[in-house]
Amino acid sequence: MGEPLNVGIIGCGAIVAQYLKTLPSLESVNLRAVADLDFSRAEAVAASQEGVRALTVDELLVDPGIDTVLNLTIPAAHAEVAKRAIAAGKHVYGEKPLAANTSEAQEVLALADEAGVRVGCAPDTVLGTGIQTARDAIDRGLIGRPISASATMVTPGHERWHPNPDFYYVPGGGPLLDMGPYYVTALVTLLGPVTSVIGAASHTRDERTIGGGPRAGETVPVSIDTHVTGVLVHESGALSTLIMSFDAVQTRASNIEVHGEWASLTVPDPNYFDGEVSICDLENREQSTWKVLPTSAGYIGAGRGYGLADMALTPSGMEHRANGQLAYHVLDVMESLLRAASSGSTESVGSTAERPRSVPLRSLTELASSTPR
Repeated sequence: MGEPLNVGIIGCGAIVAQYLKTLPSLESVNLRAVADLDFSRAEAVAASQEGVRALTVDELLVDPGIDTVLNLTIPAAHAEVAKRAIAAGKHVYGEKPLAANTSEAQEVLALADEAGVRVGCAPDTVLGTGIQTARDAIDRGLIGRPISASATMVTPGHERWHPNPDFYYVPGGGPLLDMGPYYVTALVTLLGPVTSVIGAASHTRDERTIGGGPRAGETVPVSIDTHVTGVLVHESGALSTLIMSFDAVQTRASNIEVHGEWASLTVPDPNYFDGEVSICDLENREQSTWKVLPTSAGYIGAGRGYGLADMALTPSGMEHRANGQLAYHVLDVMESLLRAASSGSTESVGSTAERPRSVPLRSLTELASSTPR
């Protein structure tokens, strides 16, 4: 690629606002049109953006002036929209997860490979200074050989703030498939691919009450587990413990910690692009002295859409960082963990992925005007 992408967004729900904060600043991404099954939502977004048209989904997919679809639909529609875009000869970059299941995701990747188009997928938060500074510390040997990591996400449930939370509590939803992509992608970025998993899961309530919006007070049935925990065995031998919950109230645990032979790291929330990375080494262990590391890697001031810009700027023959194979591996890890929780047995992870290239420390201006190293 290596040249600007003319982008059409399909799906104008809540997440689109975060992309609209970033896309106008990226010279490698030209937003041309938006579409939604609810055409009024597309019209509202188009009206807020200079030079952007509101189209139907069908119109956007056949528009010759659009070469890339930014797929912001609900997870259940990710694969269908991606396949239609690929059939129209367009690149696809989507919100996480890549698809509702690995079978659909595999079909998307196979069709893209046959059509010669690229597939990218969120989360791109791992490209920011938070996760990348932690990775740089590991790569420079500051903690010695990585031994283990822990990742914890605890919330009492998205129905407290989301006006239509139904999809979080049916198959394809839940804390692991919703928030897990941020944490598992971060763990793979830090420690490499996963080969096997063990796990357990539970749920505490059979229904949830919507907290606000036009449906406030309405109950939503729960048909899946809403607390998932597991251990991921990385190819490197490191072990990551994962806790994802829509049941618990709060935690004081670090979002992510990584432990090595010589030192431990605290890693910021992978749902965001920045944040402090702290280190405690053997010399300071007794005093529990943690030192904040200087920012040393990652896209400075990043926001949602940087993964799309990275895809645009990555030359042909080189894999962009937030790529489809990485997203597929992350989905495979999560599916395998849910199977392990159900069976009570260790599950092998059939896929693998290259640990994405690190991101050198660079500014917004540099990203918009340069080619990735």
